[in-house]
Amino acid sequence: MKTQLTLGGAALSLAIMLAATPQALAQKGATPQKKLYCWTDNGKKVCGDALPPEQAARARKEFSARSGRTLNEVDRALTAEERAAAAAAASQAQLAADARAARVRRDLAMVESYATEADLQRAFNERIVLVEESIKTSTLGQANLRHGLVALLGQAANLELGGKPVPKPLHDNILKQHADLNRQSQVLRDQRADRAMLDGDLASALQRYRDLKTPPGEATPDAASSD
Repeated sequence: MKTQLTLGGAALSLAIMLAATPQALAQKGATPQKKLYCWTDNGKKVCGDALPPEQAARARKEFSARSGRTLNEVDRALTAEERAAAAAAASQAQLAADARAARVRRDLAMVESYATEADLQRAFNERIVLVEESIKTSTLGQANLRHGLVALLGQAANLELGGKPVPKPLHDNILKQHADLNRQSQVLRDQRADRAMLDGDLASALQRYRDLKTPPGEATPDAASSD
C-alpha cells in the first residue's frame, strides 16, 4: 500500500513538473535581451547599456550585451525639411507611376480601337483637320476683334482731339474689346501649340501601336524596313 502511495505521489509530482516546465520556459524566453547602444556624440563614439533620451533621434547601433552581435541599426530622425522633401519625392514618384499606368491603359485602348495603322492614321488626320479649322476660325475672330478695337480707339482719339471727353460707355467698351482680344489671342496660341504637337503625337502613337501589335521576338515594321 505504501508503494502505491509513493508511486502515486511521484507520478503527481512529475505531472506538476511537466506542466510547469513550458510556462517556465516561456517566462525565460520572454525575458528581454539586454542591449548595448553605440552612437556618435561630438565626433566621438560613445557606448552604454542605456540610451539617453537626448540621443533617441540620432543614428545608433544596437548590440547584444551577451554575444556582441549587431541587433539593429537605427538611422537618425529626419528633420521637418527632410520629411517634407521625402513626402514630395514620394508624391512625385506616385504621380509618375500613375502617368505610366494611364499611358499603358491608353495604349491598350488604342490597340483595341483601331484594327490597322491606317485606321489610327485616319483618326489622327480627323483631329488635325478639326484643329486646323479651329485655328482658321480663331484667326478670323482675332482679326475682327482687333479691327473693332482699332475703330473704338479711333472714336476715342477723335473725341479727345476735338477737346471732348470720352464717354464712359465708349471707355468701357474699349476695355471689354481689349480683354476679348487678349482671350482670343490666348485661345489661338493654345490651338497652334496643339497643332504643333499633333505630328509628334501621331508618330509616337504609330510606333507604340506597332510595338504592341508586333509579336514578341519579331522586329517592328520600321525596324524590318530599315534592314
